[in-house]
Amino acid sequence: MDHILTQTFSAAFLLALGLSAILRLWLSWRQERFVLSHRDQVPAAFREHISLTAHQRAADYTVAKTRLGRLALGVELALLLTLTWGGGLQALHEFWSAHLEGLYYGMALIASVVVITSLVDLPLDLYRQFRLEARFGFNRMTPALFLSDLAKQTLVSALLGLPLLAAVLSLMDAMGQAWWLYVWLLWMGFNLLVLFAYPLWIAPLFNRFTPLADGEVKARVQALLQRGHFGNRELFVMDGSRRSSHGNAYFTGFGKARRIVFFDTLLERLSPPQVEAVLAHELGHFHHRHIVKRIIGIFTLSLVFLALLGQLLEAPWFYQALGLEQGNTALALVLFALVIPPFTFPLTPLFSALSRRHEFQADAYAAQLAAADDLSAALVKLYEDNAATLTPDPLHSLFYDSHPPAAQRIAHLHTPLHAPPSPA
Repeated sequence: MDHILTQTFSAAFLLALGLSAILRLWLSWRQERFVLSHRDQVPAAFREHISLTAHQRAADYTVAKTRLGRLALGVELALLLTLTWGGGLQALHEFWSAHLEGLYYGMALIASVVVITSLVDLPLDLYRQFRLEARFGFNRMTPALFLSDLAKQTLVSALLGLPLLAAVLSLMDAMGQAWWLYVWLLWMGFNLLVLFAYPLWIAPLFNRFTPLADGEVKARVQALLQRGHFGNRELFVMDGSRRSSHGNAYFTGFGKARRIVFFDTLLERLSPPQVEAVLAHELGHFHHRHIVKRIIGIFTLSLVFLALLGQLLEAPWFYQALGLEQGNTALALVLFALVIPPFTFPLTPLFSALSRRHEFQADAYAAQLAAADDLSAALVKLYEDNAATLTPDPLHSLFYDSHPPAAQRIAHLHTPLHAPPSPA
């Protein structure tokens, strides 16, 4: 019976991996061809605001990222196959089991997989930052800053991740068949703790946050918060220009740690009314509780996946189907993390559609709380400054894009609005 299950799961994994890779490549090629076919003509709705040169730059940037994505996909598949059927995990298991036992073995095994994955991804990260982003004028990061960020990220990941990993492995060994429920509770608590700690202690390790200076922008923001009944929020400017010329604004934290953050690049490029409109969009996410809903969704999925892993943990065929002679808790965690993406890839367009729905809702709210024309102008400016294509392939966009295409988003902003928003 186990032999049949081994062969069946091995074939299912190969099928899921192959189909997801083929679909990803096909969508990538569609995106490249569609963007290039519309490279030499600005869409009619944007001709008064975006030059042909800027439109062509966005097309070239999109194509360059798409091609790099195909290379990254090849590296991802090669690493996955090397770790599973190529015997990589088996070799790591044999090495660490010969030198360590128990919890130390499990932590060393998983940490080594994380390190290997990071080292494999590093050349792509370097190329993306210092060649691709630099080619289109976005990179402002120096090699010294890149290394500093890498060292800090490694240290923070170790300080947070290793204790969590030790706790997870301990619970898996100590709590019997219901271990997955205890791990889920731990996982929820850990994520909520990080959400609270990130704006206060983690983000300042990488960027400088200064209070938003008095002036028209601050006055408009404070008035906007009062109109929306959001009360007072801490307002900060982040020195995003140290690393990139891309601009953004976001909410972070929860409870007393909530704050609104503007990239300095955003404030440099948008007028005060446009900044107000962009923030109104972010307030729309807060008003509709999108972040809370997404957190609940993530926690729900994590519960499902952990319960599934609980069923696979003691199944010999699960390990044998993926190139391992035997299994244990550490190997189960690694294998599950490696093989679940091909099986869940078909869900991507559902999550993308939900995200786009949230964006439309936030835009509609912003159009009521601020001015739709200001938000439209800000979006067009951000599309131009960030070299975001105005002509994505419709199917690629439907599958992947978390934000609606530019033309749809601008048109939606100017549809008839209904009742004003209720207090948050």
